[in-house]
Amino acid sequence: MKKHLNTLFITTQGAYLNKDGETVAVNVDREVRLRVPIHTISGIICFGQVSCSPYLMAFCSENNVGISFLSEHGKFLARVQGPVSGNVLLRRTQYRKADDEQASVTVARSVLTGKIANCRTVLQRALRDHGDKINAGAVEIAVKRLNDCLGSINENVSLDVIRGIEGDASRIYFSVFDNLITAQKESFFFHDRNRRPPLDNVNCLLSFLYTLVMHDMRSALEAVGLDPAVGFLHRDRPGRPSLALDMMEELRPFLAERIALSLISELPSVISLYAGHA
Repeated sequence: MKKHLNTLFITTQGAYLNKDGETVAVNVDREVRLRVPIHTISGIICFGQVSCSPYLMAFCSENNVGISFLSEHGKFLARVQGPVSGNVLLRRTQYRKADDEQASVTVARSVLTGKIANCRTVLQRALRDHGDKINAGAVEIAVKRLNDCLGSINENVSLDVIRGIEGDASRIYFSVFDNLITAQKESFFFHDRNRRPPLDNVNCLLSFLYTLVMHDMRSALEAVGLDPAVGFLHRDRPGRPSLALDMMEELRPFLAERIALSLISELPSVISLYAGHA
């Protein structure tokens, strides 16, 4: 049984992290504000002007705790990770499978099946919860088209065909994504998926959440000794964590897109709550 641990997020500007016994100490204005036992966390994400001591970096490396540095607005900057753990035979098997067309098809087909099914679930939930507030007809058509995409994934398709189906499914899903946003439409609207840089608030939020999921996924792969750069659905590219991107695909609808929709929907009530306590 594997224990799923937490990720420590540091957003206070000027914070300094150091090793204190078997804990991670978070200092703000030369005062320790938080101590977290190393065995309770699986990763640390630092936003903006946050620094770490070299001894803490070594400590985290020894305990398979990855440290990622992001800009204050969530753009990925760098990552500190210790030596790759796990059995070299596992990685050699991964490389051989990635070079085998049929083995890659098998993995990619499973990844894509999970992604499309979860995208469909997100749309169906919107129909169930907000059917009277959205363009239900367009969303229902998208659900049917996603069903067709699922039906077209079979054992006889090639890797290129699978990637084509993935692209079609993403376009179908995001073509109705704006319907899922039922609050603050003047500030949060979605016309299409754009990035590098994202051009609107919704795309900024999605890219930010994808970065957080990527951190945890990459840490999980490295912890078991797999190479995050060698994937099956995504092509190899220098500097690209292809396997982490593969593993993220079926998780993104729930761990990023659903959370984004919830944040947009609940933000007014959160603001009102804090205003009431002011």
